[in-house]
Order: sequence, then C-alpha cells, then structure tokens
Amino acid sequence: MITPDNLAAWRKAERLRLLAEREAVDSALRRVRNAEITGYLQAGFPLLRQMTTGFCWPFRGEFDARHLLRELRMHGARSALPEVVARDAPLVFREWWPGVATRAGVFGLPVPEDGSVVQPHALLIPMVGFDARGYRLGYGGGYFDRTLAACAAPPLKIGVAFELNRIPSIHPQPHDIPMDYIVTEAGIFEVADDGLRELDVEHCAQRAHALVVSRILR
Repeated sequence: MITPDNLAAWRKAERLRLLAEREAVDSALRRVRNAEITGYLQAGFPLLRQMTTGFCWPFRGEFDARHLLRELRMHGARSALPEVVARDAPLVFREWWPGVATRAGVFGLPVPEDGSVVQPHALLIPMVGFDARGYRLGYGGGYFDRTLAACAAPPLKIGVAFELNRIPSIHPQPHDIPMDYIVTEAGIFEVADDGLRELDVEHCAQRAHALVVSRILR
C-alpha cells in the first residue's frame, strides 16, 4: 500500500523500472513508435504551426520531437528548449532552431546560446510514466510542476510517452499537475474528469483549438 511515508521510495523504484524498460527497446522499434507519435501530433494539433512550442531534447530513450519541430517551423512556428537556471526555480525557455549554437546544460542536454527567452504557448512534456487520470511521473526534480504552476497563462500541456510508460496511478499529490492531452504510439488521449478519453485526430484538433481559445480569452 502506498502511503505518504513510502511514496517517494515507490516513485523512485517505479521511475527506475520504467526507464530500464524504455531504454531496453530496440532502436528500430523506437524509431517506428517515434514516427507514429509524430504523426498523431501533426494531425491532431495543427494549431502548433502558429504557436511557440517548448520541447525537450531526447533523453534516455524518450520520444524525439525534433523532426516534428522542424516541420512545424517550416509553417512559421517557433520552438524552444528549457534551461535550468536554479534548482528550485521554474524552467526558462530559449528559442531553438536547427543549427543554433548550444552549450551543455543539466544532464549534458543542449541549451541554445543565442536563443532569446520566450514564453511557449504549448509544451511537449516527456513522461517517464503516466497514469489513467493524466498525471505525469517525471525524473524527480519537479521542474515542470514548478514551471506550470508559475505560468500566468496556462500553456497547452501535451504529455508524450510510449505505451510501456502507462501505469495505473502515480498516486498524485497536491503539487502534481495533470496534462491536457497525452500522445503515445497508440493514439491521442484527452485528459477528462473521468480519466483518459481517446480522440480521433479531427476531434482532437477541434477540442485543442477550443481549449487554447478559452485560455486566451480568460
């Protein structure tokens, strides 16, 4: 039984298990699944072509969003990578484009040197694990939770993961923030009050657009 006293230990063990399973996936199969997720994102979220989207450089077998972002930029979109500026502070996003000069940040991941600081309209958020209510298990640093909590205007939160990352529950706490959508190689899932609800790409495009408009008009 998960209790407040053993939750941290459980999450640490679950994180290690899920990372090991993800990293063990054959590279050819990972590329196939990556392409499937990219296709769902392109078809289900065409509004990203007019937005600034924050994403993460692929790490430890994660979904690789770079192909998607290159395609979005061809339509006029902007893209940005996160920078850790302090241990307990929200992330800062710096504009990224193919070929931009970078330096090594946390975990050795690239941070654009010349990119200006931007506020993303949407975030592609990698997940070590995700559950039936749309909550995310991350790497344990809490950076995305702090970043989302600090946003004056909530961005469109799209969690990206593989189906092997799906678990019954992360046992969310008050500081945990659910995604708006989760995309895996199996499809697009809207995070609803009663749990994850699968959407076809047409309905996703309509509902995501309506959600973004409602937040702009708040």
